[in-house]
Amino acid sequence: MIPVGALLDEDTCWQVIDHERTSLADLLEGLGPEEWERPTQCGDWRVRDVAAHLTVAARFSYGQVMGEMIRARGNWNRMIHDSAVREARRPADEIVALLRSTTGSRRLAPMTSRREPLIDILVHGQDIALALGRAREMPRAAARDAADRVCTMRVPPRPWPLPRARLVATDIEWSHGAGKEIRGPIAALLLLLTGREAAAETRLTRTG
Repeated sequence: MIPVGALLDEDTCWQVIDHERTSLADLLEGLGPEEWERPTQCGDWRVRDVAAHLTVAARFSYGQVMGEMIRARGNWNRMIHDSAVREARRPADEIVALLRSTTGSRRLAPMTSRREPLIDILVHGQDIALALGRAREMPRAAARDAADRVCTMRVPPRPWPLPRARLVATDIEWSHGAGKEIRGPIAALLLLLTGREAAAETRLTRTG
């Protein structure tokens, strides 16, 4: 068991984000045309939409984000969705190059901390891998940090309701909530917390 510790410090968090961005770009680089079009468990997004989304926050200026918000009539979730779909019209090799170019970037979307891009790259990396039938390991300490943030986020608003249960990780020391227990690896609990119940369910045990 990895002992309870503080949240990832700033440097470590960004190192994880950079590693995950690079490794995901490596995975995407070898995909065929059909694989780019596969549906994911992230709403109506295809693999290319998810990949394109992961390039936006690290590239768009504050003015671009505000322009996207105006276009989405102030709806945060619509802005995220529509900007990704538009960016996904780029050729696949350009999307991969843009994702690689975000490595080392510390740019954040308005009202976010470094923990939002951590959630994004961990969870969306799983969205892509699952759609492709690939295994993609999630670093446990980073997944714990991301799970903590999902449970406490207020701004930007959390788009997923929290489970009415006590979540207990079985591979790292972490728990949250009260009620009947849901136990499993921290990666599976993070997927559950971010609305990917079908992806998480086979690795979870419910008690009580």
